[in-house]
Amino acid sequence: MTHPSISPDHVDVTTAAGTVRGRRRDGSAAFLGIPFAEPPVGELRFAAPVPHRPWDGVRDATEFGATPQRTGLAEVTIIPEPSIAGDSTLNLNVFTPNPDGPVGRGLPVLVWIHGGGYLAGSPASPWYDGAGFNRDGVVTVTISYRLGFDGFGWIADAPHNRGVLDWILALEWVQENIAAFGGDPSRVTIAGQSAGGGAALTLLTVPRAQGLFERIISLSGIPTEMTVDQAEAAGRRLAWLGGVESTRASLATLSEQRVLELQARISPLGGSEGGDPIPGVASLLNDGLAFGPVVDGFLIPRPTEDAIRAGQGSSKALMLGTTDHEFNMMLAGSGQGLPAVPDPALLTRLGASTKTAELYTADHPGLDSAQLLGQFVTDSLFRGPALRVAEARAGSTAPTWLYRFAWRSPVFGVAGHCLDVPFFFDSVDAERVTDVAGAEPPATLADDVHGAAVAFIRNGQPGWMPWDAGDHEVRVFDLPSADIRDGYDDVRALQAVPAAR
Repeated sequence: MTHPSISPDHVDVTTAAGTVRGRRRDGSAAFLGIPFAEPPVGELRFAAPVPHRPWDGVRDATEFGATPQRTGLAEVTIIPEPSIAGDSTLNLNVFTPNPDGPVGRGLPVLVWIHGGGYLAGSPASPWYDGAGFNRDGVVTVTISYRLGFDGFGWIADAPHNRGVLDWILALEWVQENIAAFGGDPSRVTIAGQSAGGGAALTLLTVPRAQGLFERIISLSGIPTEMTVDQAEAAGRRLAWLGGVESTRASLATLSEQRVLELQARISPLGGSEGGDPIPGVASLLNDGLAFGPVVDGFLIPRPTEDAIRAGQGSSKALMLGTTDHEFNMMLAGSGQGLPAVPDPALLTRLGASTKTAELYTADHPGLDSAQLLGQFVTDSLFRGPALRVAEARAGSTAPTWLYRFAWRSPVFGVAGHCLDVPFFFDSVDAERVTDVAGAEPPATLADDVHGAAVAFIRNGQPGWMPWDAGDHEVRVFDLPSADIRDGYDDVRALQAVPAAR
């Protein structure tokens, strides 16, 4: 239901909680900072999210809402993700090509979950603007969620997976309200990148979420494997470092800034030891992130791959893939702390067997030690799990499509982590994209990547043969893009390497 606006530049839409006023722009409209939950502060700080209470009058939705706590990960991510002050951090943004409401059947819907290692990130990034998808008739929703300890930290008397509960409540908001913005609640695709891609894979296997979406797209996602014991160890350590008990009341005495400082001390992403990157990388590979979704046996009954093998989410179409050199850039400055000549012993320190380390080093000639280490982490942490997820879905009733993003940035010389995001959104003209993709990001590549996403969101057919159709076909996004058989076979030797949890 729409209402007269105060000016031709604005448009009002009525949601279940009240009316919101968005801004028109080039045949579409943006509604920003709509709260889907009460602010997670005070008594609600470590609680399950609570739907936002109704409001009177018209709520302005022309500016982005507050973003959850931020951390130093902003120093390594290439995506501009602004931090916005405020308490009402559980909000979402709706970009719609049909701001005047539904006409007949609603449009397909994309719900985007941002990345950032479950520690950082923001739905307010210009790279996540829904204009590109709006041009192709897709309503786009970007959501926020509690990060780090507030969203995922173990607390003795608090619910596990508070950040996952935030995702679910946002998806429930979409089911209840998206028709008013021209969307079809029965045609929702969840997508995300990095931690957001892991979130999408997690939701694929969460029984409570199955009625909230139709399809999944995972860009560079890592499957959930963190155990309750791991989460408890990290949570108790943070509380100990903060000098408080592991209870809601005691932890609530720590300021947001203090929690951020403590998170950095226990996160494997916090840095290297004495210039040696190996200990932190080994911790990331073998122990996983300090905070993230937890296999609690209730909301998340099993690790992602186990749940998929058991048939969970088998009725949902899945498109997933990675960039070819996810982690390489992150170790580019580590050369002084590594041997000058690539050595298989580097890889054994990360958990590889001697045989695997020797074969992997021999199969990757021409790389220096930092590049070898980065590619090994890329293959172990991202590309190997993508292959395993695709293979775990053998026998699913819905198909699985696998892709690779192989185009090398002229700035960095690799297809690194996050480089595919502006091509996915067709936002290559957005702020800071040229910093990572060069002065002229190829429009044909954006057409390929974005076009495949739009086709999948519309009808579940991205444009190449499914992985499980028999030929193991993989779309390789490059100049030009091509379809190849067994495009992930080079990571099969790493299947015994421990995956991050």
